[in-house]
Amino acid sequence: MTITPESTIEEVVVRYPDTVQVFFRHGIPAISCGAPIWGTIQENAEKYGVKDLEALLRELNEIAEQQGGLSVKL
Repeated sequence: MTITPESTIEEVVVRYPDTVQVFFRHGIPAISCGAPIWGTIQENAEKYGVKDLEALLRELNEIAEQQGGLSVKL
C-alpha cells in the first residue's frame, strides 16, 4: 500500500501502527481517546497546519515499507 494524501489516517494507523509517532511529530493527533481520528491525511494536514505534506508522506511510506504490509485486525 502506498500512502497518499487521500489515504485516511484510520487505515494508515491500523495497518502501520508505528506511523502514529510520525503523525504526532508533524502535529497531527493520529489517535484520540484510543481510536484513530477520521479523515484523509490531506484534510488533517490542512486542519493542523502541516507545512510539509511531502515530508510527512515520505516518512509514513518509509515506515510502511519497513513494516512490509503489516495488517492489524481489530
